[in-house]
Amino acid sequence: MSAVTLAIPSKGRLMESAAQLLESAGFGIERLGAERGYRGRLTGIDGVDVAFLSASEIAQKLRDGAIDLGVTGEDLLREKIAPGDPAAEVLLRLGFGPADVVVAVPEIWLDVATMTDLDEIAESFYERHGRRLRVATKYLNLTRRFFAEKGVTGYRIVESLGATEGAPAAGIAEIIVDITTTGSTLAANALRVLDDGVILKSCAVLAARTGVARVPAVAALTAALESALQMGRTG
Repeated sequence: MSAVTLAIPSKGRLMESAAQLLESAGFGIERLGAERGYRGRLTGIDGVDVAFLSASEIAQKLRDGAIDLGVTGEDLLREKIAPGDPAAEVLLRLGFGPADVVVAVPEIWLDVATMTDLDEIAESFYERHGRRLRVATKYLNLTRRFFAEKGVTGYRIVESLGATEGAPAAGIAEIIVDITTTGSTLAANALRVLDDGVILKSCAVLAARTGVARVPAVAALTAALESALQMGRTG
């Protein structure tokens, strides 16, 4: 088989953490062409090319089959590829880049603590305002799947293009689905997470097109990374 392509984030903390993990597993990243070129190869192992892409692009290209494996956020992966979709599989949870995808409502909604409560107020909200509850989010697919699982139907999605947590205060939406790490940004915007409103506890993952895990270079890479992660946990 020709070389497989591993995509890693082209910038930011995910890129730095991915590079550190690869280094701890005995691999290096050699960029080809210009210093800021978007292609390279992995040293310390044969048959692994590197592509530098945005984390969201990595998830998209995995779905499209344009790359073989990649490091991206699980939230981005599951927005593009649902669990159980044969397009790709998670080989390793890498631990860095933690963030929860959550459903958050205004703090003043004292009677709304769960998704069931949210469903119950949706009807009365429509009767009072003549429209459905608006949910601001960048996670359209994750939101639809989660709300369907919880039986919540009386809403419509408003796609967020900016700072999602500010949507309720701006009158753009009543509730939001967004990522949070400490919850401080939500609190600063007078929002709180529903008791059962954690959609996904995300972190960076190594994901691959289904079937690629059996390729010898990918199996060796995965085993080395898993060993490095275990050493990091016990070191």
